[in-house]
Amino acid sequence: MAEASLVDLCDPSAPRRVPSFDASFRAKLKDLLIWRRDVRRFRPDPLPEGLIEHLLDLACLAPSVGLSQPWRFVTVNSFERRARIRANFERCNAEALAAQPPERAGQYARLKLAGLDEAPCHIAVFADGSTAQGHGLGRRTMPATIEYSTVMAVYTLWLLARAEGVGLGWLSILDPKEVVAALDVPEALTFVGYFCLGYPESEQDMPALERAGWERRVMSRACRLER
Repeated sequence: MAEASLVDLCDPSAPRRVPSFDASFRAKLKDLLIWRRDVRRFRPDPLPEGLIEHLLDLACLAPSVGLSQPWRFVTVNSFERRARIRANFERCNAEALAAQPPERAGQYARLKLAGLDEAPCHIAVFADGSTAQGHGLGRRTMPATIEYSTVMAVYTLWLLARAEGVGLGWLSILDPKEVVAALDVPEALTFVGYFCLGYPESEQDMPALERAGWERRVMSRACRLER
């Protein structure tokens, strides 16, 4: 059976075979979740031509409130715009360092929190709360579901990238208003995150912050309430 295109997947009349997600697939999926990392150290190798477009197309299969698909991806190629993002990060990171308690400041200063200079691909992601797609279904009482939906697309992109051997790093130490100005996007868009993509220097199954002793991952027992 030929591989389905994104157009085929979005066409309810297109014939398709119901897949079987067997034990082998579930084990691979678990591996994908375990080995997905927030990458900060990249090799400078360029990504294959067309790969980013392919990943962004598939990321549009993410769930969204009312089928609104409110995510807006901005690929940042301009050296000048990247420089403005870097300056934004450096200022915000210095402020974050100054706000650390004394016992944490030294450890914070040693953390590598951005891969802006090494990563070959930069993507900024925004949520469009004014989109007419979806006709407002499901978001009148919870308008924040627009941002939630956009984060779902980001996570879908993250897993897709990892499956291709590509690392992704989420940079949130930024002033959102300055990002909007630097990238010259409509002010109606809500900044969700800035992402660096590229081949990682190394593969790890443990979060970098856990390896650095900053924090430990907890599992569902620590995050679950019963009522």
